[in-house]
Amino acid sequence: MSQTELNADVKKALDALTGKTIKHVFFVACGGSLSVMYPAKYLLDRHSAALPSDCYNADEFVQRDPKTLNADSLVILCSMTGTTKETLRAAEHARSKGATTIGLSVDPSSPLSKAVEFPVRFEAPYTTGVPIDAVDSNYSRLYQIVMGLVKIYDGVDKLSPFLASLGNLQTAIDKAHVHFADLFETYAPRFKDESVVYTVASGASYGAAYSFAICVLMEMQWINSQAIHANEFFHGPFEVLDKDRAFIMMMGLDETRPLEERAKGFLDRFGSPEKIMVLDAQELDLTGIDDEFKGNLVPLIFFDALWRFAYKLADLRQHTMLEGRRYMKKISY
Repeated sequence: MSQTELNADVKKALDALTGKTIKHVFFVACGGSLSVMYPAKYLLDRHSAALPSDCYNADEFVQRDPKTLNADSLVILCSMTGTTKETLRAAEHARSKGATTIGLSVDPSSPLSKAVEFPVRFEAPYTTGVPIDAVDSNYSRLYQIVMGLVKIYDGVDKLSPFLASLGNLQTAIDKAHVHFADLFETYAPRFKDESVVYTVASGASYGAAYSFAICVLMEMQWINSQAIHANEFFHGPFEVLDKDRAFIMMMGLDETRPLEERAKGFLDRFGSPEKIMVLDAQELDLTGIDDEFKGNLVPLIFFDALWRFAYKLADLRQHTMLEGRRYMKKISY
C-alpha cells in the first residue's frame, strides 16, 4: 500500500457509508483493543463537528444499551483475533438495532469479520513476532476510518497529508527505538523488582498508558499497575507518591500536553528521578509527520517502543511474556 492510498477494506466501508445518514459513532472493544479506541475518538473529536462519539467496553455497551444506538449509528469494533466473545455480542447487539458495523481483526475469516457488515483486516506483530509497517496496524486502520468519516460527514478532506504522515510513521518508530534504548537500559533494572508501576498520560496518549498498564504490566508481567489520567492524578492518586514509587510518564504532543507537564512537575517535586521514567515525544525525530497529526501518531510510537521495555523487564525478571499467562485464553471464563 502506498502512503497516499487508503487501505482497501477501509475504502470499501467508507464508500458504502457515502450518502448514508450517520448521527453517532460508537467505538467498542475490550482490553488492548479498547485502548486504541481512545485516541481514535480523540481524533474524531478534534476534527468532526458532525459526528459525536462514545467509547464503550463491549459488554457494557450491550448491557447499558444506549438510547442513541439505532439505524443512524456507526459501531466500530476491534478484536485482535476476532474471537473476543464480548465484542462478538456487541456486534450482534449493534446489528439488532439496525446500526452499521465495522469490525477490525487480524483474520478476515474470524467470527468478528463474519459478524459485521464491513470487516477490516490489520496486522499485529505482538502475537506473531513478525515485524510490520505501522501503516498496517490497528491504530492506522482506525485513524483512516476516522479521517474518512470526517471527509464524508464534515466535508473536510485531510486524507492526503494524513496518509502521507502514516507512510512516514514506521521510520519515526524505528528512530524512537534507538532514541529510547539507553533510557530503557537504565530503567529496566530499576523497575524489575517493583511490585507496583503506575502509568500516566492524557489525551490521545492515555490509551497507550492504559494498555501498557493492564495488558503488559498486569497481564504479562503480573506487576500491579494502574493507568492514571494526568489530570485525575491530582484528584486522589497523587497521595501515593513518594521517593519509592515507580511511574512511567508519557509526554505527548496533542492539546492535552499541559496536563502531562503539570503531572510531571509534581512527580519531579515529590518523587525520585530514579523511579520516574519519562517518554517525551518532543525529543523524537518526527520528520515527515504533519504537525496536525503528530499528537495522534505519537501514542503508537509510545506503544510500540514500550514493548521493547517490557521484554527487557521480562528478561530481568525471568518471566515469560505471552506464554507465561495463567488464565488468558487458557481456561473458560
